[in-house]
Amino acid sequence: MAQDLTAIERRTSADDVFDYLYSQINALKLLPGTRISEVEIARQLGVSRQPVREAFIRLANRGLLLIKPQKATIVRGFSHEKIKRARFIRYSVECEVLRRACGRELGKFKSRLDRSLEMQRNAIADGDIDRFHNLDYEFHRLLCVVADCEFVFENIAYHKAQVDRLCILSLTEPATMDDLLQDHVQLVDRLFEQDEGAVLSVIKLHLSRLDDVVAGIRKSHAIYFED
Repeated sequence: MAQDLTAIERRTSADDVFDYLYSQINALKLLPGTRISEVEIARQLGVSRQPVREAFIRLANRGLLLIKPQKATIVRGFSHEKIKRARFIRYSVECEVLRRACGRELGKFKSRLDRSLEMQRNAIADGDIDRFHNLDYEFHRLLCVVADCEFVFENIAYHKAQVDRLCILSLTEPATMDDLLQDHVQLVDRLFEQDEGAVLSVIKLHLSRLDDVVAGIRKSHAIYFED
């Protein structure tokens, strides 16, 4: 039985292809409008076309690829409507996560939260945007763990996919990373004070910081938007 469970948990080639393409799209190394093909990606990664096809379908389901049968697959542009919908859902979910966290005993999580904040500070000091972005992702996952509802993070991650590329663009300004870190520090402090009102105010501010970025990118890179 142990071997069967190990087999179930083992990563597949499709997982690896998905992670690679997801990171390339989020890091804007594959820009909106870029054409990619199963054959090219399979050759590049040294895998068969089947796992590439599976990864393409998963990315399409996240709204990141547009698959045209018998034609090239295209990296989708930003959608203002999808961004608005995704952010509303994410805000609603994270507010409930934080409400639950406020009612729990948090002492056992202090070292993990402090460590997360410290690693974020180090990433900012090193000017490492990708590392900070990944740490930001893991910080929000940790908040779900703290609230004993890690199961909802998949939902958060799904909707986060609609804005991750915009987040990367916003992080090119060092001040943006500083602001996000300070939000994280405030969230942790207010959580330990079990001040639900203050916690919800911080997350509202935190998730609204992208508003000006979205507006600015729509103006400067209109070609990247589908609507």
